[in-house]
This record gives sequence, structure tokens and C-alpha cells, in this order.
Amino acid sequence: MMLRDLILKNRSYRRFDGATRLDTEALRELVDLARLSPSGGNLQPLKYILVNDAHGCALVFPHLAWAAYIKNWPGPGEGERPTAYIVILLDTGIKENAGCDHGIAAQSILLGAVERGFGGCIVGSVHREALRESLRVPERYDIKLVIALGMPIERVELETAEPGGDIKYWRDGDGTHHVPKRPLDEIILLLEGRCDAGKE
Repeated sequence: MMLRDLILKNRSYRRFDGATRLDTEALRELVDLARLSPSGGNLQPLKYILVNDAHGCALVFPHLAWAAYIKNWPGPGEGERPTAYIVILLDTGIKENAGCDHGIAAQSILLGAVERGFGGCIVGSVHREALRESLRVPERYDIKLVIALGMPIERVELETAEPGGDIKYWRDGDGTHHVPKRPLDEIILLLEGRCDAGKE
């Protein structure tokens, strides 16, 4: 699969086939992609918790918030919840600030998941102290992100928003998740007199 195809297929999936699980070796391979990705100063301050058993997943799920733009939806129901999680931690004994390392790592993990026929969602809205207590995470580790993983069962459609238009994602009556993206020309700045890039 070409990189563009992987990126197009790598959506924020929030509903999964609860009967299809990722084994520990698959999660280790995904984290290995993150391990091999760039790191600021090559300090590699990130650590990972792998969760793929039913008990562990039940501990993680209540501490995550889902799809803020979709009102009155508390998240996936029984049988549609993620079947694995990767919790990304910053080891503050190595570095006080993760910079953008956790974003790079999360993207690498999700692209790897998509390549293997799975999918996931980066969850940044996390009840961190409650999750820390549930997973018994030592204080030296700062919880940065949780990646929810599984076999997606929802359809996600990308659309190009009108210039200056609404970018809030939404679901139609069939459950298809629509994601408006700003037009390319709206996000590329050409600064007069400063940059000739993109000019003919």
C-alpha cells in the first residue's frame, strides 16, 4: 500500500469488532515502529503500556472521552469497544517535555495498524489521574496519549470543506462518520515578498 493510501485509510475509528483482538506480538511490532521513528535529540523518552486482555481493556475504557463534536454519544457500546490499547508515557526521568515525540510515535503506530488491516484512534481527552490509578502507573511517567485499537466496523468519509467552512465531524443516519478537511489552498500560505515557493 502506498503512503498516501495508508494515510487516507488511517482515520479516527471509534467503533470496533469486539470479537477481533490484537495479540501482544502485534502490539509489540507497532511499538517497535514508534521506537524506530525520529525522537528529539534522540533522547527517546517515551515508554508504552500494552493492553489487550478483556480485564485491562475494561480498566482503560472508562477513563477516555469520545468524539466531542457528537453530542449525547458516550462512546462505543458493548461489543464495539476497542480490543487493545497502547498508552504512551513520557519518562520524566529522561526528559521533562515530550516535544512532538508522542505525536510522531502515535502516527507511526496507527499507520502500522492500518497496514495490518486494523485501525485506531488517538485519544487525548483522558482522565489521566484516574487512569494512572487504575493501571498503577508510577508518578515519574506522564500519560501523554492513549491509542485505542481494533478492527474498525464504521465507515469514515473524508470531505473537502468549503473555504472557511465548518470542520466539525458528524454522523449521518446510517452511522457513516463524515470528516471535513480544509482545502489545500487554505492551509498553504504564500507570503508576498518572502517566499516564491509554489509560484509559477
